[in-house]
Amino acid sequence: MADARLKRPVDPETAAARREELYRTVASGEISLGDAVARMRKISRLTQEEFAAHRGISVQALRQIERDQGNPTVETLNKVAEVFSLQVGFVPLRRR
Repeated sequence: MADARLKRPVDPETAAARREELYRTVASGEISLGDAVARMRKISRLTQEEFAAHRGISVQALRQIERDQGNPTVETLNKVAEVFSLQVGFVPLRRR
């Protein structure tokens, strides 16, 4: 009997489109850090527990990051972002 939690495959074009939308919203500053991390995890199709284990961080740290709380280190943020070929860096502030 098949496990009901198994995820259906995502076609490569859809996966690429989701990544490009993530990159666009991050570059434009339209998305908070927590929302960006949550979106990375969802694009990866992993639970918080699975994503945290995959990235070598605690589930608690991941939950705090996704809620835009806590005080993650640059090292932790880079562990999370690396899988999407991103890294922490200085970016210009948006003018309102």
